[in-house]
Amino acid sequence: MEETKKIFEGVISTEDMQSLAEYKRTHYAHTSGKLVHVRRGVYATLEALATTIPDVEALIPRSVVCLHSAFFYHQLTTQIPATLSVAIEANRPIKAPQFPPMEIYYWKKEYLEIGVTEAEIEGHTVRITDLERTVCDAIRYRNKIGMDTCGEVLTTYLLLPNRDIARLNMIARQMRVYNVLTTYLQTRL
Repeated sequence: MEETKKIFEGVISTEDMQSLAEYKRTHYAHTSGKLVHVRRGVYATLEALATTIPDVEALIPRSVVCLHSAFFYHQLTTQIPATLSVAIEANRPIKAPQFPPMEIYYWKKEYLEIGVTEAEIEGHTVRITDLERTVCDAIRYRNKIGMDTCGEVLTTYLLLPNRDIARLNMIARQMRVYNVLTTYLQTRL
């Protein structure tokens, strides 16, 4: 396993391999159980897949970390997500990896651009919904995630010193959840 870690450091694709020897070591590590086959041409160590948010771009290119994973990243909830929540463009055919467990959301292209930022998480640069967009997602998906989780996210957000209510309202309008957000804010302020 040490040799595998030294060579790969987490997730590797066949495109990253620089020699036939690296490809053969990857193949041997996979057949001996030291690497997991994530999808065609992508392999990972178990340690890399066990992290909170692995290299999502290598697992599902052009995806955005969202909902439960974003709640946890922004510290808006005390719940540890059981799956990695990822959004991709609607009607995009993908084959999700078997590990780590993922919950995939299909969003319209314009929703993939609203309030999305890049963050450095555990050595990986990932696209993730920003703080205000994450709160709007909680409201938008309130029936799916549960009213208790939605309430916890909103209440925690309102206690943050770096909150931006004007930006929250702007994103809520773009996502068409402004009226619901206003109702929630009136009950909590």
